[in-house]
Formats: sequence, structure tokens, C-alpha cells
Amino acid sequence: MSECIFCKIINGDIPANKVYEDDKVIAFNDLNPQSPTHVLIIPKKHIPSVNYIDENNSDIISHIFVAINKIAKEKGLDNQGYRIVNNCGELGGQTVEHMHFHLLGGRQLQWPPG
Repeated sequence: MSECIFCKIINGDIPANKVYEDDKVIAFNDLNPQSPTHVLIIPKKHIPSVNYIDENNSDIISHIFVAINKIAKEKGLDNQGYRIVNNCGELGGQTVEHMHFHLLGGRQLQWPPG
């Protein structure tokens, strides 16, 4: 965990443009945005991926979605629409081994993503 870039952001060792924070999660603008709004939402507790969610920590998922709801409303995305993405594992496109969700919006998003 000491090498985890997201843990370093949580600890304040690496700066981030925060848009939301509470006792369980932190959210910040992505450095390589794929849409006008691209926010990463991560739990403060290190959880490598969705594969590590169990009965002992599953409450964090609902809390993350409550945070996403607040951020979407604050960014004015709630009436326009937005996408929430979670990549799990190498073949799923996960590049940081700390569970995180992408909130994307502010333009027409294509499906499949391209």
C-alpha cells in the first residue's frame, strides 16, 4: 500500500484537485480526463479492487454511490446524465490497484465507449 498512488493522495503526499471528501471517501478530478467532467471516487481504506468486497466492507459501495450522487448534482450532471465506470483487474482495464470509480459526464457519451 505504501506504493499505491491513491493511498499517497489520501495521505496528502501527492496533491489532487479534490471535489469531495468525507470520512470514508475522497473524490478528485482525473489528470487525464476523458470527458468535460471526469472525477475519480475512491475509498480511503485501501481495497485493491471490487474482487475484495465482502460482508466486512460492502458498506463502502453504497457510501461511494451516495458520494457520486452528491458530486453529480453539484456538477449539474444529474439532469443531463452521466456514466459511472469501475475497471476490475488487468484485463478489465484497471491500472491502479485501489478500487475506484470514474464519474464521466458533460458531453454525449458513446456506447460502446470508444
